[in-house]
Amino acid sequence: MKILVTGAAGFIGFNTSQYLLNRGDTVIGIDNLNDYYDPSLKEARLSILVNNDNFHFHKIDIIDKNAVDSIFISETPDYVIHLAAQAGVRYSLENPYAYIDSNITGFMNILEACRYHPVKHLVFASSSSVYGSNTQMPFSVNDNVDHPLSLYAATKKSNELMAHTYSHLYNIPVSGLRFFTVYGPWGRPDMALFIFTRKILNGEIIDVFNNGQHKRDFTYIDDIVEGVVRVSDNIATSNPDWNSYSPDPATSKAPYRLYNIGNNTPVELMYFIELIEKNLDKKSDKNYLPLQPGDVPETYANVDALIDYVDYSPSTSIEIGIENFVEWYKDYYKV
Repeated sequence: MKILVTGAAGFIGFNTSQYLLNRGDTVIGIDNLNDYYDPSLKEARLSILVNNDNFHFHKIDIIDKNAVDSIFISETPDYVIHLAAQAGVRYSLENPYAYIDSNITGFMNILEACRYHPVKHLVFASSSSVYGSNTQMPFSVNDNVDHPLSLYAATKKSNELMAHTYSHLYNIPVSGLRFFTVYGPWGRPDMALFIFTRKILNGEIIDVFNNGQHKRDFTYIDDIVEGVVRVSDNIATSNPDWNSYSPDPATSKAPYRLYNIGNNTPVELMYFIELIEKNLDKKSDKNYLPLQPGDVPETYANVDALIDYVDYSPSTSIEIGIENFVEWYKDYYKV
């Protein structure tokens, strides 16, 4: 298959592209290689992908409609896995316009391209952040998610609404994936695991928000990728039992589906830190701080839809995942 992966030099995009290439697919990768975090890490990921003859890379920004259209015309992808986005809850408080540009305008350009250059399936990244102020655990794709707590979350909820509209109007099979705190080798430097590891090794104090009372459904990168690819391979269909009097948010009469991809096992932040310390064989100095604006105290994924429709549930333990990350970090940074 010929699969377009947006954000191919990003954390999830890189790993997804590798998986697809390893099984024999042709991958068209696009990325703008911006400096939201260290571009050298993105370039290092990209340098691995370009060694495969079945990887075709185009440095473009998805907010450039003409550039996006030209890729669809020249490359004629069969499937699209849209992972490019402006990520980060806290950064959305500092630079909100970046989220409108990339997550709204950029996604609109992808939808329009799929409209005029039809593909078999569009899969796009949403986020567990859409659950916002919900407190009923575990979070289910059948829950109402109308109370986001950050602009980042609001843009991801908007993506789901936009995708459903295009699926309904133009019969585009679309699946949205709500990722839960992705971590692992080649991860993003703005995420807690990366920050804590670097600071502990450097003897710096780590900031522990919500006074350490956070719980996160940390999901290992290999599990995320397996979920992404399985969903992509299972083309979204309409739900014949969908009832407009009691509408299910996760399905539709249009070929539209939503899935959580999470480990289904919340981990306390303090235990998370203990595992990093254990693998580094070094204790940390901690600065306890209150909950930050836009953040949520706990995430916990109900993955029933993922099990029911693609027969998959993430299972990598946090102990194994952190060990693998620390090994990668030490090797990559020559620690």
